[in-house]
Amino acid sequence: MSKIFPRRLLQGLAALVLAWGLVPAQAADRPVVTTAQVRAELMAHAPEGVEPGKPFWVGLQLTHQPEWHTYWKNSGDSGLPTQLQWQLPEGISAGEIAWPVPEKIRLGSLANYGYGNTVLLPVPLTVSPQYKPPLVGQEMEVRLKASWLVCRKECIPEEGEFSLKVPLRGSTALHSAEFRAAADAHPKALQGASQIRIQGKSLEVAIHGLPAKLQGRQLVFFPETPEVIETAAAWTQRWDGAVWNAVVPLASQRSNSPAVMPVVLTEDKPGAREGWRAEVKVSGTWPAAAGAAPLLPNLQSAASAPVNPAPSTAVAPALPVKPVAAPAGTDIGLVAALLGALLGGLILNLMPCVFPVLAIKVLAFAQHGHQRRERVVSGLAYGAGVVLSFVALGALMLALRSAGEQLGWGFQLQSPAVVAGLALLFTLLALNLAGVFEFGQFLPSGLASLQARHPAVDALLSGVLAVAIASPCTAPFMGASLGFALGLPATQALLVFASIGVGMALPYVAASLIPAVARLLPRPGPWMVLWRRAMAFPMLATVVWLVWVLGQQSGIDGAAALLALLLAAAALTWSLALSGRARLLLAPLSLALTVLLLAGVGPLVLKPLPPAPAMAAQGERWQAWQGARVDEVLASGKPVFVDFTAAWCVTCQYNKKTTLADAALLADFDARQVSLMRADWTRRDPAITAALAQLGRNGVPVYVLYRPGKSPQVLSEVISVDEVRSALASL
Repeated sequence: MSKIFPRRLLQGLAALVLAWGLVPAQAADRPVVTTAQVRAELMAHAPEGVEPGKPFWVGLQLTHQPEWHTYWKNSGDSGLPTQLQWQLPEGISAGEIAWPVPEKIRLGSLANYGYGNTVLLPVPLTVSPQYKPPLVGQEMEVRLKASWLVCRKECIPEEGEFSLKVPLRGSTALHSAEFRAAADAHPKALQGASQIRIQGKSLEVAIHGLPAKLQGRQLVFFPETPEVIETAAAWTQRWDGAVWNAVVPLASQRSNSPAVMPVVLTEDKPGAREGWRAEVKVSGTWPAAAGAAPLLPNLQSAASAPVNPAPSTAVAPALPVKPVAAPAGTDIGLVAALLGALLGGLILNLMPCVFPVLAIKVLAFAQHGHQRRERVVSGLAYGAGVVLSFVALGALMLALRSAGEQLGWGFQLQSPAVVAGLALLFTLLALNLAGVFEFGQFLPSGLASLQARHPAVDALLSGVLAVAIASPCTAPFMGASLGFALGLPATQALLVFASIGVGMALPYVAASLIPAVARLLPRPGPWMVLWRRAMAFPMLATVVWLVWVLGQQSGIDGAAALLALLLAAAALTWSLALSGRARLLLAPLSLALTVLLLAGVGPLVLKPLPPAPAMAAQGERWQAWQGARVDEVLASGKPVFVDFTAAWCVTCQYNKKTTLADAALLADFDARQVSLMRADWTRRDPAITAALAQLGRNGVPVYVLYRPGKSPQVLSEVISVDEVRSALASL
């Protein structure tokens, strides 16, 4: 039977391929990163060289395409400030961004603070006496990892890695005009006893020390503290001699109550770049804060993670995450989370993506069906492989999240490299099951016989392979459990992941321990060869599914390239299995064809699609999800139904083709004027990941009904028409 279970090396590949797509991109040795929306350039200004006590500035200049913008330190109603993470030599430290005066950007009922056109974000560097110049060379390297959110009507999180060589001696003043303009646009400090007084639901602002040239003119008011004022609301201002006064309404969902409010003012005219800044003490008693989470994730209170960037951006955002409150009803206890994870693991055995692996295990079960010891050892080893793999995968996800990565459950299939690797693995397994080749033909006899000598290891690796495919298949009861697990201490969170593994392994382990099951199995015989051949087709069906998933990530060209490479790999495997002159003639030709295809079309497999348009085409029912759009619809008094989905999620596709395609249900949506949005998580998307986290979820599918003035209603993972209609009845 060693020919039926030849998979030791390939099952090990399954474990390795989980981490294939998680290798961080290398820093680009260049100062410029260009996307479809932004040209970002790292600049330096060291007019007196790099020495202790000398002025030294670096900065990131963002040049936006027309109508696109990025955000100030307080982004307003939505958005996310640009983040800069420096890698500097020892003895050199970076200060804070010297933010230029922003502009108010209105979008419907929202108002944001940010920058269009071109803006330079300068940062001062301090050279301490401890800095030691390199022994070789006359340059210092500055590295930067920058993350920004660029928006028009849609928003795209982007990131770039930059590298710049700064001469240690002599002037570095090529961009002196840009840094001088940025310095002029930085708000000037105001002197005087400015005041802010809390009066009911408003702030009464009195600013002293403004220049005389501003008196009598209209100003724009920018608070540096977010989520204090109603950014888009109407407010009043007046001059009382040299003192500027304003009455500004407090935010209905205020989350901050500062004792001192730094504020920036500028003249209310197009293109105004001169500003003034005051740190103002607040007097009075703040009214009780709303304390509730916003109706949808605001990108300012949750952050991004690896995302599928614009075509020319090679890396993904990694911005800090602020904890957000989950909706009412999702705060389940640890015992309930463990039970939900156990039930979810049990149901995973019914998922189509897991069936090929379990079908192969039926052969091993039949082989040992009448040998109790071998059967029990195989069952326990398989169960251990499943449980340990879930724990390892959970630990990896928790570790990456704690390091700043924004990942969710099923993250491995968000990587085209992982999907392609699994497609190759299952293609080779299908060819082996169909009898095209035997692994013993390629391996030394000692290595080929390892499975026969160590069947427990083979069973354990079968469990690893099952988890590699099963983990993205979210089952009912798992969504709330996984979301809850991420808020637990690491030990308790790993218990939840282990419970999923126990649930998935339980049927096979129980069957291996119950003698009555063995008596129901036929004895080993010719039927096993027929079964082995038949199991090649479920394997190939899994390959079809994986190619379709890759097509959602890399487009039709990527899917076609993967099919061509799989065909070449199959031909190479077949030719290597031949003997004599046929092998000598065909194997080199097949190898050459595979290498040429890999060089020619291989990059297409990993090349991501550009971001999808944020709005649906005219006449389409479902729109592409974006947080700002949900806010707009809710502000207009209409509800929103969001389908959080992914191409690699089998449950998602089932619900999409059944419940969400039901004509009567769609008519109900229309009758109640419900906006339908689809959040596609096939590729990494930090905004969607943040939205799921705020809902207390960590994987898909998730179905949410957002209702004006009410908390979001999260439905079950396998939804029915009746359940959705019941939710609609609450509107």
